[in-house]
Amino acid sequence: MSAIVLAGGISKRFGQDKGLIRLAEKPLVLYVLDKLASVADEVFLVVNSETQKTKFAEIVKQKAQIIIDKADVQTPLIGALAGFETVQSEYMLLLACDTPFLSTEILSFLLDVRFKKTAVIPRWPNGNIEPLQAVFHAKTAAKAAKAALEKGKLDMRSMISNVQNIRYISTLVLQQLDPQLITFFNINTPNDLKEAEAIMKHHTY
Repeated sequence: MSAIVLAGGISKRFGQDKGLIRLAEKPLVLYVLDKLASVADEVFLVVNSETQKTKFAEIVKQKAQIIIDKADVQTPLIGALAGFETVQSEYMLLLACDTPFLSTEILSFLLDVRFKKTAVIPRWPNGNIEPLQAVFHAKTAAKAAKAALEKGKLDMRSMISNVQNIRYISTLVLQQLDPQLITFFNINTPNDLKEAEAIMKHHTY
C-alpha cells in the first residue's frame, strides 16, 4: 500500500515550508510520516522544487521517497497527480503534511473499505469533503486529475467530479474511531499551532 504526502505548499503566515513548521520541536511532516510507518508499505513526499527537496531530505531521511512535481503552479492537485503517476500500488492514501494528529485507525478503515470503489473520501454532514485524507485508485485518479487540468481546473473537487463510483464515509461514522475528529486538524496559522500545542497536553503523539 502506498501513501502520498503533499508538502509543496509554503505557508505565507509562517514564512516557510508548511511541513517544516515545528510543533513541540518536531517538524509537522514527521508526525505524518511516523504515523504512516504502520499503515503504508511505501511513502512518497511530493515537493515543488529541488530547494524544497534538499530541505526535506535532511529531516525525512529514509521515512519517504521525495519526488518533485512538474508544474510551476502550486496547487494540491498538481502534487497529487505527481503522486498518482509515481506509485506502484493499485490504491494509495493521499495526505497533507500539516495534520499532526492523524488517526491510524481511520486511515486503516478507509483502506479496508476501498474494494470495488475508485475512491474513499470522508464527508462532513454539511457536504464538505476531506480529499487530502482519502484513498484513491491511482490510475483512475491520475486520469481524472489530467482531465481537470486540461480544462484549467486546479482544485481537488474538479478532479473528484471526474471520478465515478466513490464511497463517501460520513465523519459521524469516523467519530467512533476518533471522537473529536482531530485527525482532520491542520495547521494554517500561528493560532492553529497554539491550539495544537494545547491538544498535545491532553494526548500523546
